[in-house]
Amino acid sequence: MESDSELGDYLRARRAMVTPRDVGLPDGGDRRVPGLRRDEVALLAGVSTDYYIRLEQGRERHPSDQVLRAIAGALRLDGAAAGHLFRLGLPVFATAAAAPTVAAELLRLMDGMRDVPAFVVGAAQDVLAANAMARELYRGFARYDNLLRMIFLDPFAREFYADWDKAAHIAVGNLRASSSQFPGDERIERVVGELSVRSPAFSGLWARYEVRPRTREDKHFRHPHVGELRLHFEALAVTSAPGQHLSVYSAEPGSAGADALALLRRSAERDSAATGQGTPAEEGELRS
Repeated sequence: MESDSELGDYLRARRAMVTPRDVGLPDGGDRRVPGLRRDEVALLAGVSTDYYIRLEQGRERHPSDQVLRAIAGALRLDGAAAGHLFRLGLPVFATAAAAPTVAAELLRLMDGMRDVPAFVVGAAQDVLAANAMARELYRGFARYDNLLRMIFLDPFAREFYADWDKAAHIAVGNLRASSSQFPGDERIERVVGELSVRSPAFSGLWARYEVRPRTREDKHFRHPHVGELRLHFEALAVTSAPGQHLSVYSAEPGSAGADALALLRRSAERDSAATGQGTPAEEGELRS
């Protein structure tokens, strides 16, 4: 999926996304490469062109902190993208392994969140646990197991997400952020491998190397039973379990989104009554 020099792959991908105009350089008419040329990045970073070329080719694998900071500035990298550059260029810090299971205390917390969808995702975007409202929200999908698989492999995603392209971009950027935090994680690698083979759309976005952890955003869904839902999303890091995030959807009181959530809860309660089961938060089934 990637060459032996992930640092070089990352630099090439990010360089292609910056135009001369972005950094105050003349366009120069016809250009053979998208984005900046290697000599332009070197100029902006204050390093020799030969040194920068060696970085991209993987022949220079030990850049200094100062060089990486200069390159991050030249490529206009934000905090998350610059952090990924440093992890690739200075791989000296140990990384905790991603936690695969959800603590019983967190399950009880979600069980008490009866008016909003809440679920826990792992580093590879597996749904590790979900409350009844979350399961009802995503009920149109064939499998509620991994957010990336759902977006890229389930046809229902195109109906469910009002802006599928935006959802896809955000999901891939978030997975890139996780892969940066947990390099070599086997579960992340399996998800990336499967989607790279089965989804050209995923492969194209993954090759862009955009590192964008998802923390909060407004979402627009089309639910098969409830209809339109405009909700606010928050991802809360579970500090006791590396890689896990508690994802919660909410709506402003008195808004159309709040009314839609009330309908969603009634739908979840009807489903529970029909099956004769309660509605506690449940751990998901991790599928390879």
